[in-house]
Amino acid sequence: MTERRRVVVTAIGMVTPLGVGVEATWRATLRADNGVRPVQRFDASDYPVRFAAEVAVPGSGAPLKQTLALMALDEALAGGAPAAGSRLGVCLGSEAARPPLEWLFRSEAPKVSEIAALAPDAPTRLVAARLGATGPRSTVSTACTSSSQAIGEAVLRIRRGEVDTMIAGGVDVLSEPLMVVGFSKLGALSTRNDAPELASRPFDAHRDGFVLGEGAGMLVLEEREHALRRGAPILAEVTGYGCSCNAWRITDSPPDGRGAAAAMLDALHDAGLTPADIGYINAHGTSTPQNDYSESQAIHRVFASPVPVSSTKGQMGHLVAACGAVEAILCVLALRDQQLPPTRNLVDPDPACGDLDHVRIARATHGALKHTLTNAFGFGGSNGSLVFSSAEGSGQPR
Repeated sequence: MTERRRVVVTAIGMVTPLGVGVEATWRATLRADNGVRPVQRFDASDYPVRFAAEVAVPGSGAPLKQTLALMALDEALAGGAPAAGSRLGVCLGSEAARPPLEWLFRSEAPKVSEIAALAPDAPTRLVAARLGATGPRSTVSTACTSSSQAIGEAVLRIRRGEVDTMIAGGVDVLSEPLMVVGFSKLGALSTRNDAPELASRPFDAHRDGFVLGEGAGMLVLEEREHALRRGAPILAEVTGYGCSCNAWRITDSPPDGRGAAAAMLDALHDAGLTPADIGYINAHGTSTPQNDYSESQAIHRVFASPVPVSSTKGQMGHLVAACGAVEAILCVLALRDQQLPPTRNLVDPDPACGDLDHVRIARATHGALKHTLTNAFGFGGSNGSLVFSSAEGSGQPR
């Protein structure tokens, strides 16, 4: 039997409400800084929710989603772009953009380029064209699971030998009038307009909904031997990927967490690991009553012993199609620096979620952290889990 091709992470880039760039976001995440503030992009004074986790970047004239995707990509490629051609592919998580409200009042029809920029695959097209990537190009649009599944599908393409390198990740922009009104009507958003910095509080007994966020995360994934031959730095190895569907309801997960548990178990099986091998879980942890309860039940189903758990959405809100990629990068950084990021605003853990080992202040693991797991569970019932393992066992180039 042919040995399975191994997939490693050789470069990363991200833009989040906590900062532009990997290191800025990582430092702010460990400090449990606040990325949630009153909306600045439009006048939200008459909206039911008047805050969000926005990215502070100067206007470029281009659609913000494309700008964020290229900023994250440029950081990931700062050390050099992969070779163009058919052995390079792109797979990104992205949702369709919403038409600006002012379009309703325009007399002229929108341009073809404006319509094309709203498509879910607009960022993927842009990245592939920028790199000359003529290998497989695909876009995953499964709401909050989009970029986790994009990373997983990219891993599978490399394992199958279709390509040597994949650009994988995701991007989303949610601080928009239609999103605020729509999710408010669903009752999914926190309404702490008087204290937005306290609004995103995963697993806390007093959580009342999630916070709309935005951002982008990009990972360069390579077949391990390909990376070693070109002397690329290996940051971590993607050892496991699992996905499942709840086949339940559109707006929430089954209370027993069975779909989420299936995704985690699949990822562990794919990695050849047991639950006891995992040293940290970056939870989906949206700060909604239903999601946090369901995910906690899933964790209890899979892990017999407590594992350190945190949700970094407490710091930066919910990045939806981008959250899986950004949180995957945070897992890579946790392995690199042997630091576990905390959950901001977790003051009174909800007893209904069980006795989870919550990380409430950043923890140093002093070299003990070898494997991390990150979860993403999407609106509509999709679930995705990824396992990242330490680069030490991946044959770091000398």
